[in-house]
Formats: sequence, structure tokens, C-alpha cells
Amino acid sequence: MTVSVASPASVAPVSVASPVSVASPVTEPAARPDRPGITELRLSAFAGHRGAAFPLGPVTFLAGRSGSGKSTALRAYEALARLGGWAALDEVFPDPAACVPERARPDAQRRRGFRIGCTADGSEGPVRLDVAVQAEPELRLVGERLTAGGRVLLETALRDPSRRVVQAAWHTAGSSPVTRGPLPDDRLGTALLPLRVAGKTDGQRRVLAAAEQMVVALRSVFACDPRPDSMRGHVPLGAGRLLHGCGNLAEVLWRTRTECGRRHALFAAAVRAGCAGPVADVLAEPLGDGTVRGLLDRGDGVRTPLGLLGDGELRYLALALVLMTGPGVLEVDPVGEVPAALQALTVLADGFDRA
Repeated sequence: MTVSVASPASVAPVSVASPVSVASPVTEPAARPDRPGITELRLSAFAGHRGAAFPLGPVTFLAGRSGSGKSTALRAYEALARLGGWAALDEVFPDPAACVPERARPDAQRRRGFRIGCTADGSEGPVRLDVAVQAEPELRLVGERLTAGGRVLLETALRDPSRRVVQAAWHTAGSSPVTRGPLPDDRLGTALLPLRVAGKTDGQRRVLAAAEQMVVALRSVFACDPRPDSMRGHVPLGAGRLLHGCGNLAEVLWRTRTECGRRHALFAAAVRAGCAGPVADVLAEPLGDGTVRGLLDRGDGVRTPLGLLGDGELRYLALALVLMTGPGVLEVDPVGEVPAALQALTVLADGFDRA
């Protein structure tokens, strides 16, 4: 479980380019983790950040003055996660010009863009991913590099601007040291490698293992911003996957209570500890019209609708539910080939001190 949160506070900036302070737990060196996780976020040139690197631990807290780029850092992290889940570039960056550093000047071809990256640690050791995105005059992924152990495993570059592809080269270590081929310029190449690499040589297997580690780490991310106003009303029953704003919290309660009594009991205990007044249980009540509402059972015949709770209580309920349910219930797409025991959950929460 990894949690990254951003919250305003008055702290001294760590650098001119990135006035955001990162507080992470210090741990002794340990064996390689079995579950892949992102250990560093890099914003080489992204919005207000230049040359910024954020180390990430089991719990990471970003603090800084208003406008220092805390939310921007989380936005870049979420963007990488969505690209790792095979999302198209225009879905991830609907306003790409807003990601370009303000004072970035266009080149001779009037092109401007931004660069972000991350490191995923796991059984393969640290694996680095760096991505260059052209935002203007048209959005496209113009460069990508995946490296591990000092070796470049995948590298892409835009060779012909008239074609909607990039030229890719990945490590082979067979009769030919690299294999070359085109990849689309609107998808992350690392996420597409399992479809293109056969895994016949040691080099190809190394490429696949590194790509899988990066993709699993990125696809474990769930960006969560509980919005109390959307959590107060009745919600229709559906797939039971918690949404970004947690507006369907009552629907997820219905699913967790019926599918996993032990986990629901732990959630109820957390609610009991964090909400005002007695709490015997947390219920989801179907209303006969295809909708459901959430209730706190006070244990004396009184049931309090979630709509009557304060903003802070509702955000607390939502964040507790996120941590209790995990990616099997959240709107996270687990990698089907990876055993559940190796899957992780990374929660991104902005404005952690709000309400």
C-alpha cells in the first residue's frame, strides 16, 4: 500500500524550480520488494516544474505554499498511471498546452512540449521510464526511454513528423542486439511491449520483465478526491467500483457488505473510530427504484443517512473505504496476468487536510 498526499503548508522550498517539500519515511536498505511500486517521480519540464525529482515512500506527503505545484505533481503521477493503463494521449492530456512550462519557447518548427518520468522498484531492481510529449502544434508522444541496470531496454523517437508513428528500438541480445519497429505516437510504448516482444531471448525476457514491473506499478494507482456533496444523495446500483470523486460510495458499500463480511467489519470499526456518536454498523439500503443510500446504524434503532453527516466525516468514510477495499473494488484495472498477491494499491489524495 502506497499513499501520496498533497496538502498546503508553510515550508521552505527545496529548490527554485520546485518549491515543494517531500516528507517520506526513512527506512533501512532491504531486499528487492515483491510488489512493484513507484519510488521516484520526475518532472523534467512539466507546468511549473523544471528538473524536479520527488522520492516516494510507503507514505509520502507533499507540502508547500499555494501555487508551488503540489497538485501538479500528483497530476503528472496520475497521467503516467493512466498511460500505463493503455489510455490514449488525448484522454490523459485534454489540455496539453497547460502542461508546457510557461516560459518554454517553441523550436524552429513551432513545437513545444513537456517531459515527465518515474522509477519503479521491484524484483527486477529499479526500472526508469522517461517520456517526452509534444503538446504543440499537435499532441503526440515523441520520445520514450525505458532503462534498467544502466541498459536502455526501449527507446523511441519521432523520425517522420508526417506519420502518426514513432520509431522504436528494444533490447534483444540475440543474433541482432536490437529489434526495430514502429509504435503509435498516442500510446505508451512500454505498455504495448508485451504485444510486440516474443520473449525468445534472454534480452527480450529482460525487456518484458522490466516493462511488466513498470506497468504493474503504474496501474496500481488510484487517484481519489472525495467530494462530500456528491456522496449525500441516492445512487444507482452498478458495477460497484469506486469512482474518483467517491460519489457512488453507497453503491460500493452495498457490494462490500454483501461480498466480504470480514473486510466490511474492519471498515465499520474504522468508521466507529472516526465519526461522531455511536456507530454499530455502516449500511447500504436499497430503495426499490434501482438506487441505494448509505446509513450509519447507531445501534439503538436510529439510522443516520450519510447525507446528514459533515463534510469531514464523509471524506473520512471515503478514504477509509479506499484503503479497505483495494483495487479489486476500486476503479482500477488490475493486470490479469499478475497474481493478486503481487498486486498493490497506490492512493493519490490531493488536499488531504480539506474538511
